Amino acid sequence: MSAVIAVTGTDTGVGKTVFSAALTLALGASYWKPVQAGLEDGSDAASVTALGVPRDRVLPEVYRLQTPCSPHRAAEIDGVTIDPAQLALPAVAGRLVVEGAGGALVPLTRDWLFADQIARWACPTVLVARTELGTINHSLLSIEALRARGVELLGIAFVGAAQEDSEATIAAIGRLRRLGRLALLPRLDAPALAAAFAAGFDAEDFR
Repeated sequence: MSAVIAVTGTDTGVGKTVFSAALTLALGASYWKPVQAGLEDGSDAASVTALGVPRDRVLPEVYRLQTPCSPHRAAEIDGVTIDPAQLALPAVAGRLVVEGAGGALVPLTRDWLFADQIARWACPTVLVARTELGTINHSLLSIEALRARGVELLGIAFVGAAQEDSEATIAAIGRLRRLGRLALLPRLDAPALAAAFAAGFDAEDFR
């Protein structure tokens, strides 16, 4: 059993942070987002804390970038150089959920993508995808890009309203386990999120 699970997405805004918070809680894990770009509306670390992850299990970011855009450009604007060597996995007691920035192929530098960093970590990875129109293409492209780098894919987790055919098609063509689906919640808080994750996923699939 790996102590680390990486979480990446097919795009920005697919629900990766909410899923990561739910997974962290379900596993009793620690949470780490090593690169945060865009702080005007708060950080993803603050969001997962608000969703119930204890503060002492939320690790600090290595890079906190002000500009809300791709990390490589945000770093350039902020006058920061992202060094992939500084993104080594931290030692924690128990499990660790690591959330990526944006989609799988988001660049951290001009020649280093987040998928490259995940491959360096060599840990099982969950791909998060929305269920909206376009998800088949985005999901299959992300699966191919990750596998091309030797990333071990644990499975795909969907976020949104049920789209049975799309979800099944992605799992079949991508030869990837469909882990479950996190429903959209009218009210997003810690109890509702925990209940939705329990209804949509089996935590044992992540152990």
